[in-house]
Amino acid sequence: MRFDDSLKTVLSADMDSGFGAQSAWRQLVDLMGRGRIAADEPGLARLRMLRQAVPLQVRSASARALAFATPPAPLVGLFAEDAFAVAAPLLRTVTLDADTWIALLPRLSPQGRALLRHRRDLPAAVERALESFGWVDFVLPDAAADVAPMPVASDVGPAEVEPAVAPTPVVDASEPEPVVIAPLPTPVAVEPIVVAPRVVAMPTVAVAPPEPRPIAAGGFQIADVVARIDAFQRQREPLAAPAEAVEQAPATCFRFDTDSAGVICAVDGVTRGPLIGVSLAVGAPQGVVRIDAGINGAFRQRQRFADVRLDVGGSSDAGGAWRVTGEPQFDAATGRFTGYAAIARRPRSDEDAGRPVQGSGASDSLRQLVHELRTPTNAISGFAELIEAQLLGPVSPVYRDHAATIRRHADGLIAAIEDLDTAARIEGRALELRPRAVAIEPLLERIAADLAPLAALRGTALDIHPMGDHAALADDRAMERLLSRLLATLTSAAVAGERIDIAEAPAPAGQVALCFARPQALGTGGEDALLSIDADAGEEGAPLLGAGFALRLARNLASEMGGALIFGDHLLTLRLPAAVQEGMEQAAN
Repeated sequence: MRFDDSLKTVLSADMDSGFGAQSAWRQLVDLMGRGRIAADEPGLARLRMLRQAVPLQVRSASARALAFATPPAPLVGLFAEDAFAVAAPLLRTVTLDADTWIALLPRLSPQGRALLRHRRDLPAAVERALESFGWVDFVLPDAAADVAPMPVASDVGPAEVEPAVAPTPVVDASEPEPVVIAPLPTPVAVEPIVVAPRVVAMPTVAVAPPEPRPIAAGGFQIADVVARIDAFQRQREPLAAPAEAVEQAPATCFRFDTDSAGVICAVDGVTRGPLIGVSLAVGAPQGVVRIDAGINGAFRQRQRFADVRLDVGGSSDAGGAWRVTGEPQFDAATGRFTGYAAIARRPRSDEDAGRPVQGSGASDSLRQLVHELRTPTNAISGFAELIEAQLLGPVSPVYRDHAATIRRHADGLIAAIEDLDTAARIEGRALELRPRAVAIEPLLERIAADLAPLAALRGTALDIHPMGDHAALADDRAMERLLSRLLATLTSAAVAGERIDIAEAPAPAGQVALCFARPQALGTGGEDALLSIDADAGEEGAPLLGAGFALRLARNLASEMGGALIFGDHLLTLRLPAAVQEGMEQAAN
């Protein structure tokens, strides 16, 4: 036989502290709601005692957890007699028989019974029982105090006005007159409390909406009030229309001039703010502007440059990708260099086919979604780590193992969220990079050590060939993300006994290149075939967002850093700017 000692474990825990009381409350409600323990009077009495030390938010969360379960009727009654925020989740969804509902109705607050009146799945007997409460649920507790200063007091008899000055606004079931507004003899007496007729005085209104019509029992038809609100909203819309910004056509070209130091001093054709003060001699990002290295080299040699890339961030008409052509200008008398006169145009489709200039709204929405996902995921990971480290108190080994699993999965989800954020920043041209010299071989060895458990799981290994002291001119965080996602994808695709070789490859002048062996599972297809592989995202050890997404992210990161990821039949080749070449150019100047 097996004995369920869950209740004994809960009752033996510390309930004196606030945290202990909250933990005991959650566990008792969960056990009672799932039928693990009986909903008897001792258990309910203990819950009532704990309720005094449990915050409203925790009690409300417990009620939401039971909303779509089948909790016993005594437990529903315990939550029903609590605050409305605690009772509402259960009252909206719980299913009880008619007799239980009828017995529970007197214990509910008027708000709780009002919520039940909106349900359409209650038995007919329960609906009749709700109707029997009559006017009791429609009494306003402070109605007597509110009616006293109203101008209708002159039309109400003395016996009805007297409760308004009573020291305590107590509702008496035998005398409902003080809290029920009596029928008015004429509608004129209630006009001071109607706010909507102010719309008639607006000078821009051509035809005023009809006045609300009083009904025979006093007050006004709700439909009339709603109609007046709709009319007021329709009358406001034409006034707000002129204030709306008129969408302008995107700029297709602009001109700019620089001084002898290469600083842009004049712009014509687009907004000047993002461009004024930008120097053609600086290769690093300058605010929202990024200048291609070809412009830097031409400026040092005082030579012409043509169709060189210029990226401007932001939402102005100057934002987006440009192709720039510039001519050096010299003084006719002295021959001294005076600056550049340049013209910029939008790139053609064959020059920038991968990413459109417009349409950053989708990337902004994705970044907002990523932000909303990152916060709760970090909280889950942090709390699981607290449980695993037993910082909140002793925890059994089983629960520590569960916490470790939750933390590991949450960390994987956080990494996927960071990848989504990086992809959105690239799409929206908002990725900030700080190029510096990054040693390649130590970075590869560190990533290989992190991927060792995955390699052991797949039965493969990463073989890094000696590369000397070669370094790349790249952002260290972006380069680490690029290599880690690339190697993780290749490792997860490898089969048992397959090795992934990583070695230096020939590269053009000013660049450094790495080649990676392509696993057999990826086939020999081209770039399109590789980037469409997403079906392995559910396999153990595979990238959470799929191999295709990881490879697209690596390719785009390489492009952002001035390099490229080339997909061959048997090798993947990564090219990045070389840090040694950059240092030689600086020394030469």
